[in-house]
Amino acid sequence: MRMKLHFWGASGNVTGSRYLLEANGRNILVDCGLYQEHDLKGRNWEDFQIPPAKIDCVLLTHAHLDHCGLLPRLVKQGFHGDIHCTPATAEIAKIVLADCAKINEEDAQFKRKRHEKEGRKGVYDEQPLYTSEEAEAVSPLFLGHALEKEFELFPGITVSFHEVGHILGATFIRIAVTEGDETRVIVFSGDVGRENMPLIRDPKPIGKADYLLCESTYGDRLHGKQEEIMPSLAAIVNRTVDAGGNLIIPSFAIERTQDLLYYLALLLKEDKIPHLQIYVDSPMAVKVTDVFHRNSNLLDDETITNLTGYRMPGLTLVRTIADSKSINRIRGSAIVIAGSGMCTGGRIKHHLLRNLPRKECTVLFIGYQAHDTLGRQIIDGNETVRILGEEVKVAARVERISGFSAHADQKELLDWLSTAENAPRRLFVTHGEPEASQAFATAVEEKFHWNTTIPQYGDEVELD
Repeated sequence: MRMKLHFWGASGNVTGSRYLLEANGRNILVDCGLYQEHDLKGRNWEDFQIPPAKIDCVLLTHAHLDHCGLLPRLVKQGFHGDIHCTPATAEIAKIVLADCAKINEEDAQFKRKRHEKEGRKGVYDEQPLYTSEEAEAVSPLFLGHALEKEFELFPGITVSFHEVGHILGATFIRIAVTEGDETRVIVFSGDVGRENMPLIRDPKPIGKADYLLCESTYGDRLHGKQEEIMPSLAAIVNRTVDAGGNLIIPSFAIERTQDLLYYLALLLKEDKIPHLQIYVDSPMAVKVTDVFHRNSNLLDDETITNLTGYRMPGLTLVRTIADSKSINRIRGSAIVIAGSGMCTGGRIKHHLLRNLPRKECTVLFIGYQAHDTLGRQIIDGNETVRILGEEVKVAARVERISGFSAHADQKELLDWLSTAENAPRRLFVTHGEPEASQAFATAVEEKFHWNTTIPQYGDEVELD
């Protein structure tokens, strides 16, 4: 039996997740994600490594943009197979792709106007990466599958999706390839979530795995304690209100925004923060929240118990651009939650433009900030940052709560790997910055003594 793995993304970096498995004469693409690091965005515009028409199907771990965001380009360039995932992932991915296309179109138009004023022409991102129509063309290809149910993908190849605790509908994928009387199981972790977090159920055990790909986003560190989230959040809200400023929170529309609203609702319910206006300025987050309501069977019991019958006062779900702009005319303190989580696009840029220079305001980060993103520049302490073509002074207080992360930390990743029924022939450490991946690989080797590899972009590995 001979199989081959191609590492086309999230290899040596965090975003752009994309792996091709060649098995039994089939080309199976696992994830098709967007690069979000500024210095790697050019890869989003490149042609795929093989003609998309030669790819037989896509398996999607979950609906974050760095795992599904290049699907419209794949389809535009000739892919016409099925995209297999859970029903919740299909629902959310359609929303994510539509939102990304709209932002691409708006950003391209804005950049064209700015470049004209600056006398520049022909810059590659003056055109949208893909259009709304191209994003819509992906929707008919999604094929939803029940959790834990193995199905035949092609003769000799079966697949099953298993909860991994990251976001609603997120899974790790188990692929079993049989040739003659031999079977090999390849497991793709996707993004591994955490135990005992609100909303989503805990990751399921790995089971048997001959080859295993595991993410390492936080492979070199430990998160803050989850029980510290509420007191930390309360302290930041109260300090900002006392200073008379706004609390600006860049947040991922999927899961992180819903987690944040859960904690704010509990704080308000217990009167631990003032009952001020809270704005969710993200049409995508509003739509995804509706998906949560439709898929409440996937939520954990504690979440349902805590918020049954409770409605959050002062919450405004912002849908239009006009309503978004009106937030900046408010006097007094407010909480503004807006996308994107790494400040790479969307409405958060406009709120940062107006609030970063104000020392009475606070910018709170509750998620991972990839290398060379605007969010990372702010976290790293840059005195000025460039936003929408302007140099902006960072005068606002910058805070961070790590306990919100939907990614497992080093200990949690090791705990998840310990659920494997056997030592895999090989573990591939992916989806991490070099230092994080190396630290995690070392920890795995010390704890389990497994054969561990850190693949790089473009690597091809034969699996015997």
